[in-house]
Amino acid sequence: MNLRLDGPATPPAPLTGDAEVTDGARVTGDDGVLLGIDFGGTKMAVGVADAAGRLLARERVPTYAERGAPQALDRALELAAKLVGQAGGPLAAAGVASPGVVRPDGIDLAPNVPGWDRLRLADAVRDRLGAPVVAVDNDLNAAALAELRLGALRDADPGLVVGIGTGVAAALTVRGAVLPGHHGAAGEIGYAVAGGPWPGTMLELDFSGRALDRLADDLGVPGAAAGLAAAAASPGPARDALTARVDELARHLVTCCLLVDPQRVVLVGGVAGSDLIRGLLVERLAAVLPYRPEVVLSGFADDAALLGAVVLAREAVPVIPGSPAAPAVPGNPAVPTAPAVS
Repeated sequence: MNLRLDGPATPPAPLTGDAEVTDGARVTGDDGVLLGIDFGGTKMAVGVADAAGRLLARERVPTYAERGAPQALDRALELAAKLVGQAGGPLAAAGVASPGVVRPDGIDLAPNVPGWDRLRLADAVRDRLGAPVVAVDNDLNAAALAELRLGALRDADPGLVVGIGTGVAAALTVRGAVLPGHHGAAGEIGYAVAGGPWPGTMLELDFSGRALDRLADDLGVPGAAAGLAAAAASPGPARDALTARVDELARHLVTCCLLVDPQRVVLVGGVAGSDLIRGLLVERLAAVLPYRPEVVLSGFADDAALLGAVVLAREAVPVIPGSPAAPAVPGNPAVPTAPAVS
């Protein structure tokens, strides 16, 4: 499979070793490699692509969130250094996908890994790996960028990406750009008000990978969220409890769809891969929306944010004068002039 940024609209497909994330322009230095890092609350992924945008290698390691942010960052950068070294070329640029709202002096709204708010990811990647340019964005924004350039949103506008993994969040794409919002917090639906007397609870406490892990434990269902989804395949308490949680998420997605009228909704993340959960969401949205968006599962499996991080790197790197430049996306941290690129 060859995915190109300048090619025709391509249906979502699993990321493979020869996937291309380039627009055809070459970086300044034929041997430069691109680095992508996806930091998650449960696992971290690192990938290296060549100057033409072909993915050369990728590996995943556990985050061990309970051990804190410094050890997670250190292990991810150690893995990145190994993969860049094995690729054999100088590092041209790095893209980083991170939980939370990325700011120059730290990260907001990233509670799942203690101490993550105090990290300066761009500085760490530049200092440790010698990256000349580093682009950092929210992990779901990165996933949405991958869908825009390579996947299910290439031919859809507006688009809504819903990430259901360790947490829950959304990203909105409009006219080829990921909408960041005034504070960079657009799509942080995990903070939406859910159920009960005002102010209720956060949606993420009701519906997310970790929330479903807790629900499975409360019900005595082994296997955490995945085990709960499997148990819910048959009628009984597990199905009733899970359906109630999905209904809560569906209410918020209905509001999102009414606000932006998306052409297509893309579900990403490990929990989104559950046939039961996806089916319930599709059913709920179709039942009440006057204009029904197409709802699809990302074809990138667990690689959407990682692939988006590589695209971030690709679009931040300088190009040879006279060659076609990477698409400039107003307001998107992927472009070199954005504050998140350093």
